[in-house]
Amino acid sequence: MRIYIILALLLLLNSNSARAAELFIEAENFSHKGGWVVDNQYMDLMGSSYLMAHGLGKPVEKAFTQVQIPEAGKYRLYVRTYNWTSPWYDGEGPGKFNLRINDSQPLGSLGTQGKEWVWQYAGEMELPVGEVTLSLEDLTGFNGRCDALYFTTDLQGEPSEQAKLIPNRDPELRVFRNKLLGLPEVPPEAGAFDLVVTGGGVAGISAAVSAARLGLKVALVQNRPILGGNNSSDVRVHLGGRIETGPYGNLGDLQKEFGPARGGNARPAEYYEDQKKLDFVLAEPNITLFLNHHVYGVVKDGKSRIEKVLARHTETGQEIALAAPLFADCTGDGSVGVLAGANYRMGREPRSEHGEPQAPEIADKMTLGASVQWYSVDTGKESSFPKFKYGIDFNAQNAEKVTMGEWTWETGLNKDQIREAEQIRDYGMLVVFSNWSWLKNESGLEKYKNLALDWVAYIAGKRESRRLLGDHILTENDILDFVIYPDAAGSTTWSIDLHYPDPKNTKYFPNKEFKAIAVQNNIYPYPVPYRCLYSRNVENLFMAGRNISVTHIALGTTRVMRTCGIMGEVVGMAASLCKKYNVGPREVYQAHLQELKELMELGVGRGDLPNNQTYNLGGTLGTHPSLKE
Repeated sequence: MRIYIILALLLLLNSNSARAAELFIEAENFSHKGGWVVDNQYMDLMGSSYLMAHGLGKPVEKAFTQVQIPEAGKYRLYVRTYNWTSPWYDGEGPGKFNLRINDSQPLGSLGTQGKEWVWQYAGEMELPVGEVTLSLEDLTGFNGRCDALYFTTDLQGEPSEQAKLIPNRDPELRVFRNKLLGLPEVPPEAGAFDLVVTGGGVAGISAAVSAARLGLKVALVQNRPILGGNNSSDVRVHLGGRIETGPYGNLGDLQKEFGPARGGNARPAEYYEDQKKLDFVLAEPNITLFLNHHVYGVVKDGKSRIEKVLARHTETGQEIALAAPLFADCTGDGSVGVLAGANYRMGREPRSEHGEPQAPEIADKMTLGASVQWYSVDTGKESSFPKFKYGIDFNAQNAEKVTMGEWTWETGLNKDQIREAEQIRDYGMLVVFSNWSWLKNESGLEKYKNLALDWVAYIAGKRESRRLLGDHILTENDILDFVIYPDAAGSTTWSIDLHYPDPKNTKYFPNKEFKAIAVQNNIYPYPVPYRCLYSRNVENLFMAGRNISVTHIALGTTRVMRTCGIMGEVVGMAASLCKKYNVGPREVYQAHLQELKELMELGVGRGDLPNNQTYNLGGTLGTHPSLKE
């Protein structure tokens, strides 16, 4: 039924002029992006990336590209854009930008109207056949965004009505986009591998290198241009947790090779050593790295096995397929697992389900939130910042009188971290800009005169979303009662660290909190069962990172990145046994567990490096009494 609807939309769009010339341009595919950034965080919802003018209140350098106009004539021009402050403010938004074609007068104002992503009519223009230059001109520096441009010589009907007929949501938009861009219906295969790892954070890096060093041919797929996930210069969260902890002291050794030498949240980009991580992965001959590729689909062999994943380049739009007998979901969001139909959970389980002391009486959708971190610098002279008021008002009582914001600036704890992800991130930016505007323009505080925003994250640092379910679900009671299972693997060492809306913030911003508090309970280092690292209903799917098989409460300890990296190493080891014996992840537990233990004992690190990962270790109760001599 859905395909008929798609076809009907396409026919209706072109029915008045079967011979109309059309042109579709993805903004992220502009050849010169200037100061605009590529935002790909919401491809699962939007189908593509978009360009955003993230200028911290100063207009960014224009983006431009050359395109071929198929035939001369008068064209109607439409731009897919979004008024990003509209959930909180009814007036014109701050993300204003213009479209210019060659040396024409600018077409605008774009990006300031509406309540959702829409095709905004930009005007009509006579265009010559052949090459023209398109430019996106930012006017404010406040996160104007452009997804795509559509030109048509079909001039019948009112532009506003025609705009409604242009497909605006997947799957209709995907069919429309691919048709006009000439993309193949079936993506070409980019090679066959032993293991495909999706997600290039600390867990994914560790899984890929672990498997590669044990002889597997690995594809590592990352949807950003850099590696590291939350520990990259995109997000700027330092590593947490401990390595060199029993029962397998060599697990985590890989992080000595690629982990940054310095700790700290919301620090300058060089603290996170992006190039060090990239060089570490590129040095492995068995790894093929696919940067800027977002996995959007899977092909299954029957009901319970993945045959290949489908990935779309975040800038060019080109699509590829990656085939393998084994897959590892290290995306954090559990994206591959969900696409494959894996069982998963979101939110908090009720106390009655597992008897966890910290669980709520009734299940709810609360998750750990996402942080938009930021910092300012002293410019040595008086600096200005535009007045920014878009629905959130600050004053002397409720303003945050600080010069930076790190993990405590946390939003979305009571929202859907998947479906509402863009709004969660946008609210994080909204409060940063609004608070800073008050400090600079209304507070009268001398200390802010010479300060200027130097960095505000536009990639949100997520802590929790989906948790894929394995043959074992780790609970708070497993950890507190120190239940050691036969498949005990790498240890989690962080406290059970749960976040809640800050009551002081709630007082001034009820149901619109942007600050969080942490409630921490230290634990004895606890070995997580291997059965938490593979799907219980997708036969060839591993997982490592914050999307493993745990309850919300147990995630409070397993989610920190050094622990996620240890999980990745174990997954790589188990994958090597899957290949060796031609079995799936579950069969490793059933028939080859002793050999997995031997691999964990040996580790896959170089073995000759001192422990340089001694910052942000977190609290601990030390060795459990049952393990002491």
